[in-house]
Amino acid sequence: MPAPTQRRALLSVSDKTGVAEFARSLAGFGYAVISTGGTARAIADAGVEVTPVESVTGFPEMLDGRVKTLHPAIHGGLLGLRDSEEHVRTMAQHGIEPIDLVVIDLYPFESTVAREGVTRAEAIEQIDIGGPAMIRSAAKNHASVTVITDPGDYERVLEDLRANGGVNSTELRRELAAKAYARTCAYDASIAGYLSQDEALPERLGIPLARRETLRYGENPHQQAAVYTDGTRAGGILDAQQLHGKPLSYNNIADAAAAWALACTLHSIEPDSAGAVIVKHANPCGTSVAGDARTAIDAAFAGDPVAAFGGILASNAAITSDAAERLCDEGVFLEVVVAPAFEDAALERLIERWKNLRLLRADPPTATKRLIRLLPGGALVQTPDTLADDTSAWQHAAGPAPADGSMRAARIIEAVAQALASNAVAIGGEDPDRPGCVRLFGAGAGQMDRVTACRVASEKAGPAARGAVCVSDAFFPFADGPEVLADAGVSLIVHPGGSKRDAETFEFCEKQGISCLVTGIRHFRHEPLR
Repeated sequence: MPAPTQRRALLSVSDKTGVAEFARSLAGFGYAVISTGGTARAIADAGVEVTPVESVTGFPEMLDGRVKTLHPAIHGGLLGLRDSEEHVRTMAQHGIEPIDLVVIDLYPFESTVAREGVTRAEAIEQIDIGGPAMIRSAAKNHASVTVITDPGDYERVLEDLRANGGVNSTELRRELAAKAYARTCAYDASIAGYLSQDEALPERLGIPLARRETLRYGENPHQQAAVYTDGTRAGGILDAQQLHGKPLSYNNIADAAAAWALACTLHSIEPDSAGAVIVKHANPCGTSVAGDARTAIDAAFAGDPVAAFGGILASNAAITSDAAERLCDEGVFLEVVVAPAFEDAALERLIERWKNLRLLRADPPTATKRLIRLLPGGALVQTPDTLADDTSAWQHAAGPAPADGSMRAARIIEAVAQALASNAVAIGGEDPDRPGCVRLFGAGAGQMDRVTACRVASEKAGPAARGAVCVSDAFFPFADGPEVLADAGVSLIVHPGGSKRDAETFEFCEKQGISCLVTGIRHFRHEPLR
């Protein structure tokens, strides 16, 4: 097709930031500007000549704005192949002129449904139809058409126009087309997710994620990494406010999410107590519940002082001045501290003491309907392990009846075992040095066999294992694991049961005078808690 006497750009956006200035720049390159509704008014108010879209289509906007750009004069102008004689002839026959550049950002569906109290009718009205259609038409014909879906690309497009005589390069058009399809994909996934929000495992699953920031590296320096979000406020670490410290790393974020998730679980178990969790390499190495934040933090460090060094601490109670002083003690080194709040004096003290310590103020994470683990070629999807154990439903299988204090400790340590990587065994109980405090004494996590998990937990607990509670995330296939625990001095063993050899474990516990409770609920975890 012969080059038109004037190139044309169509602009229609919800976010008007910078659009009038961009239109003025396009006009400077000789583009005629076409626009719709509020975008046209914003451009005209800035003194830029603009043609309303109804002047191009010959039809007014109608049906409350639902129909305005769904017309051959628009889509023919976007889709027509400039080097096809048939397309050129057909376009000329019907008076269709090419459109060379479009700017579309879609109705704000994602932010609408994220708003508290939004109605279904309000959400439906924010489903864009004409916008995605124009984006897809322009992106399909990116050999000739530039498509922009992000205001952040305005300057790039202008720089490219300056460098190429007012015509965007093939490379940039291709890159922007890929970005445009990714945008419509995410947009449709958000809509599908909203409409199927009551289904845990829908037939098709879209993941509408946008890159929020690029990280220095991934789990290791040779790996690339970034943070992606779905645009909603979901609480938790990704929505936390960083008050101080270096930027968060990939491992910081992953481990902080694990620590904060367990801290929030402890709050649900004992909402009037303070809970503290220290995570190292995705596993809690220190956990406690006490009457105040300082005591809880102090007890969490006592769980495994060696592993705690360089770890991540989460407190479900506000960090007080006393707690901050404990975090400033000699020998303490942490990467991240997460809490729902920091007292002013505590924040000042921590900032004064630690130049790089990342301090995060976080809200509890909202409930998620599904956990997704991406694999080559697909994903594993499951509902989260949120089944709360009811200690009153636990069955007393062997040995003496446990004391009330032991039951409180068992429920707390059971939450720790649930947060550990399988095979997992956790030993804990009432802290003899801190009245009213329950803490983790030692954990065996991520072991290939349960006997080794028992040995690691017993070794970590040391003398504190005597008279303590032990919780296993799954049943004992043989009595050899409980034998290790008995040698360590454990007085109460809690496990799901269900093994063909449960009777052997029960008989062993009975002979040893060890209380044995069966929960009936397995808590395998083959990836970090989040």
